[in-house]
Amino acid sequence: MLRFLRIRNLAVIEAVEVEFDDGFNVLTGETGAGKSILVEAVGLLLGARASADLVRTGEALASIEAVFEDPEAGELVIRRDITNQGRSRSYVNGALATAAALRDLSARLVELHGQHAYQTLLDPLTHLPLLDAHAGLTALTSKTGDLWNSVRVLRDQMDRSRMDDRERRARLELIAFQAGEIEKVSPVAGEDEELGALRRVLASAERVHQLCAESYGVLYEREEAVLAQLGVVWKRVAELAAIDPKFATYLDLRDGIKSQLEDLAFFLRGYAADVDASPERLAQVEERLAALERLKRKHGPTLDEVIDRGRMLAHERALLTEGTDEGRNFARELEEANAAYLAAARDLSHRRRAAAVEFARRVEALLTELAMDRARFEVRFDEGDAPPEKWGGGGIDRAEFFVSPNPGEELRPLVRVASGGELSRLMLALQTLEARDAPGKTLIFDEVDAGIGGRVAGIVGARLGDLGRRFQVLCITHLPQIAAQGTSHFRIEKSIRRGRTVTSVDRLEGDGRIQEVARMIGGAAVTATVLASAQELLAGAGERRKAKAKAKAKVQWPRSI
Repeated sequence: MLRFLRIRNLAVIEAVEVEFDDGFNVLTGETGAGKSILVEAVGLLLGARASADLVRTGEALASIEAVFEDPEAGELVIRRDITNQGRSRSYVNGALATAAALRDLSARLVELHGQHAYQTLLDPLTHLPLLDAHAGLTALTSKTGDLWNSVRVLRDQMDRSRMDDRERRARLELIAFQAGEIEKVSPVAGEDEELGALRRVLASAERVHQLCAESYGVLYEREEAVLAQLGVVWKRVAELAAIDPKFATYLDLRDGIKSQLEDLAFFLRGYAADVDASPERLAQVEERLAALERLKRKHGPTLDEVIDRGRMLAHERALLTEGTDEGRNFARELEEANAAYLAAARDLSHRRRAAAVEFARRVEALLTELAMDRARFEVRFDEGDAPPEKWGGGGIDRAEFFVSPNPGEELRPLVRVASGGELSRLMLALQTLEARDAPGKTLIFDEVDAGIGGRVAGIVGARLGDLGRRFQVLCITHLPQIAAQGTSHFRIEKSIRRGRTVTSVDRLEGDGRIQEVARMIGGAAVTATVLASAQELLAGAGERRKAKAKAKAKVQWPRSI
């Protein structure tokens, strides 16, 4: 669950801090105010690709930091810094982390649905993976993919086993040269990122030592050190608390604050001691990085691809040097691999077709809740197995979503039928169909209201509100009917300060929220009638939440007897 988000110097955002609540959080504001940048910031925290263009003009560094509550790991503090050169560095609870590690975290922390995500539905290749996720077939799909890779490898091996001696020798010479380059350097996964971070520290070693020493002195060592002076502060606060109990809360925090400052002081001292400021160490790091860069340019572009390339070359070299007798076994092995793949793929196909009926029924039920009560939905498969040339890691099926949004219309491919509003609702149904009741999950929707309005907007807002009772939901919207359903409301506003565009985020309560909903209804002309409509809309949403909570309590109460 996302508790706190801080952004510095990202695009039009100079400095923003937001504390999010449980339930349904809505974010509103004029077009171009920077709403989607908040969503992009969360995506960057969780491993999305960063670029120099994201850094605010004239600044050297953009920084994004968030506090998540994770049921598995407790509180997680994630930070990502992006330089105006396009480099980035990530931290989890103060420790350096790779982008891959952030992406692993994102799977259990956040589901991020961008404002153009519904367009992926227009590609039929995305339909089977959605069905597989619904039916719990991901493991079987992965197994089928692995078996297909075995088939492909054996096909390649068979082709190479048919080489004549001259081709074999030429190929072995090339493999020996390329593999030798990689083996000489012996790269390790993630090594380039770690060395890049170390190089930046070593290049500024003298400054690092100075900053650490000065900070440690101010905190701990000097006569007027902060930690020594804190005792005086807490004594004064204790006297104030005896006069006014409002200060007692701060007294309760003193041990934690002292502990954190001591940890920081000792970390500063230890960090400085571990930094090797010698030119020789920096030269070693530079030389190693240069060797890795040469490999990436030749066999990459990433270090992981270089390592994979080295494994493939070693495997091919072993095959080519095993002799022709081994090659005679490839046909039998390929036949066995084909049989294993087909068995798994046909099992997967059978399960998919069985699950498609229930999947369609659930989608239709959700569409009914989203004011498409007469819509029909179906997953249609091609007859029989796909021809061998169409086989792949996803199996032997070809399938596509068909939909009829209105009574009397025949089912047609989704890409040829749905309007923007219908696609938005269909994507919302699919996005929420497989949302698990895992505690701490955050669902983020960026303008899921595209193409809808009026009564349908109210229904979509109610649906998002229902999700907010099971998860933390963050939703960017332009529609008052959706904004009124939020349990927390934030306004994102753009202004000009000292000749620069600045984005701010404010929590709205009471009259402020009424004014914002009225603006969404009436635009610049907020009349008394529009204000009354905004009040009525908010009051109606509040009554609906109370009724839902009351109904839920009635259902749950007998179970606790």
